[in-house]
Amino acid sequence: MSNSQNPTKLTEKPTEMHQTAGRQQLGDFAPKFAELNDDVLFGEVWSRTDKLALRDRSIVTVTALVSSGIIDSSLKFHLMEAKKNGVTRTEIAEILTQIAFYAGWPKAWGAFRLATEVWNDSSDKADAREKFEQEMIFPIGDPNDAYAQYFIGQSYLAPVSTEQMNIANVTFEPGCRNNWHVHHATKGGGQLLICVAGTGWYQEWGKPARKLRPGDVVNIPANVKHWHGAAKDSWFAHLAMAPDGENTSNEWLEPVSDEEYGKLE
Repeated sequence: MSNSQNPTKLTEKPTEMHQTAGRQQLGDFAPKFAELNDDVLFGEVWSRTDKLALRDRSIVTVTALVSSGIIDSSLKFHLMEAKKNGVTRTEIAEILTQIAFYAGWPKAWGAFRLATEVWNDSSDKADAREKFEQEMIFPIGDPNDAYAQYFIGQSYLAPVSTEQMNIANVTFEPGCRNNWHVHHATKGGGQLLICVAGTGWYQEWGKPARKLRPGDVVNIPANVKHWHGAAKDSWFAHLAMAPDGENTSNEWLEPVSDEEYGKLE
C-alpha cells in the first residue's frame, strides 16, 4: 500500500537515558556529584533497560519522589520523562491516586498540579493511541492520507521493509475500515495480513466476517472482493504484504456501510 523507499525501524521506543544536567548545574561546584548523577545514575542505572523498562523506572521514580514530598522541578522533569516513556494521562492519574492513600493527600495534590501541566495537551483519543502503541513493537506511522478516500475513519501507515517484499504496518482507529476492494492478478498476487495488535475484522464478499486478534494470519487470494478494519471499540493493526504476481492491480469499490458494519459483534 506504500511506495516509500525509507523503511521504518521495527521499534522506535527509547532504550536508554542520557543526562547532562549535573555537569551543567554543578560541574564547577561539585564535579564528582555531577559525574555520579550524569554517568552513574542516568548513564548506568537508568540504562539497564534489559532489567527494568524505562516506563517502569519512571513510575518507580515518580512514586519515590512524591512519597518523599519532593514536589518541585525535579518531579516535573520525571513526570515529563514518564510521559515520554509511555505513561498515559489516565495511568498517571491512577498512579497518583494510589500514592495519595499511602504517602499523603497533600503530596498527591502537589503532584497532580504538575501532572496537569505535563499532560495538558493530552486527550482521551491521544491517551488511547499512546496505550495502543505500547501493545505492539511496530510504530503507528503517519496518517494514511494517500489512501484516505478509500477508508471510513482514520488509518495510519508505517513502512517496515522495502527489501524482497514490501511490508507495511497499517493501523486503524476504532471503527475505521477500508472499502471493499480487489487485488487483481492473472497469476500469483493477492495479499497477506498478519495481525499484530488490537481487534479487527476481515470479510470476503458473500461470506461471514471473521474477527481478528493478534497472531491471526489472513491469506487473501487474488481477485477476491474483501475489506478489513478495526472493531468498533478497539484500535487495530496488521502487517500488510503483497506477494509477487503478474498483471497486478488494485480496484477500490464501495464503502462498507454503517448498517453492515454495525451488525458485527
